[in-house]
Amino acid sequence: MRRLFLYLLLVLCLMSTPTLAQTGQPKRFTKVPAGYLMVLQQGDNVFEQLEALARQEAIPSATFTGLGFVTIQFGFFDFKKKEYKPKTFTDVELTSLTGSLAWQEGKPSIHAHGVVGDEQFRAHAGHILSATVSTGSVEIMITVHPQRLERKMNEQLGANVLSLDE
Repeated sequence: MRRLFLYLLLVLCLMSTPTLAQTGQPKRFTKVPAGYLMVLQQGDNVFEQLEALARQEAIPSATFTGLGFVTIQFGFFDFKKKEYKPKTFTDVELTSLTGSLAWQEGKPSIHAHGVVGDEQFRAHAGHILSATVSTGSVEIMITVHPQRLERKMNEQLGANVLSLDE
């Protein structure tokens, strides 16, 4: 009985989500019991797609994990200068993506870190400044939380920080 219910729930979710034929765009996400499963394709900007999902589905806050193939820019935060030192890695395998989705000044705010591997099996990691799907795809599981969370500028740190204040 439970299997039948889950099957019917999945069918209803798939029927209510626009398809390629309806929108001219490939379907990028589907609703699942914990939130959403997103599959991005070559050329997709990871942060833009997460922000679009947050706006379209009115997600109050979320955490996410993912993997796939990307061109990525990491940033190492220079605390003295209060800015990120960027470094870009092209066509690497995203072995771990983790982050949070909150809101800041009425817009979705993404905070993400990751680990990528290159063809020599070297790992590179850090705060993600940007990521674009390269060869293949990126799969992201978004776990939705019921409370709306805001990110606020912490002047002492010189960085946006997730606020737990109501």
